[in-house]
Amino acid sequence: MDGRAALVTGAGSGIGAGVAAALLDAGWRVALTGRRAERLHETAGAARGGEALAVPADVTDPASVRELFGAVRGRWGRLDLLVNNAGVFGASAPVEDYSHQEWRTVLDTNLTGAFLCAQQAFRMMRDQDPQGGRIINNGSLSAHTPRPRTVAYAASKHAVTGLTKTLSLEGRPYRIACGQIDVGNAATDMTGGFGTGTLQADGTVRAEPVMDVRHVADAVLYMAGLPLEANVQSMTVLATAMPSHVGRG
Repeated sequence: MDGRAALVTGAGSGIGAGVAAALLDAGWRVALTGRRAERLHETAGAARGGEALAVPADVTDPASVRELFGAVRGRWGRLDLLVNNAGVFGASAPVEDYSHQEWRTVLDTNLTGAFLCAQQAFRMMRDQDPQGGRIINNGSLSAHTPRPRTVAYAASKHAVTGLTKTLSLEGRPYRIACGQIDVGNAATDMTGGFGTGTLQADGTVRAEPVMDVRHVADAVLYMAGLPLEANVQSMTVLATAMPSHVGRG
């Protein structure tokens, strides 16, 4: 993609690894970040093209995030795409039993981490020449429809939608586009148990279908490939026969 530079958070596994590899294969220069350096290098090594930069970082720590973006600036001098993907599902527990520490862990990663990275990306994209860039936030179907016993995850993903809309609004003067992809049941470690059964809204436990991560990566590539004059504000990609998003379940 003409040497454009991207940063993918949570790039060591799951959706982040799939998206990072797809961007590299499409010719992007990609910075991969996550907590485990070895997983980042595995993702980069599996790609068939592009230029990779692995930078371990903690997205919940402002200092670590500043160092991460400093590394990207030092390597390529600009940033054209941020894929805000890092996230955790957290414990499954009823609202009345949900621990404060677990709440903080989920919100710090899914929401504060996304904000800190978006803030640094916004500053880079605003100040670079040529100006502008794109931010894609990983929401979830839980940004629309929560699962039972996932209060922190659902709250964080609803909040990510607010973050997306605000970035989209405030980015207009600087040619910064921001959109959100809401994913339902991509086959990752996070959804590993869905095939054997997961709690439904009616109290039953039911197996759910999953889809290959490459379909999510293809969707992100489409969003990222648009000119900055066009934006996918919101896209939902889900396993077709999921029981818990369309209709009553």
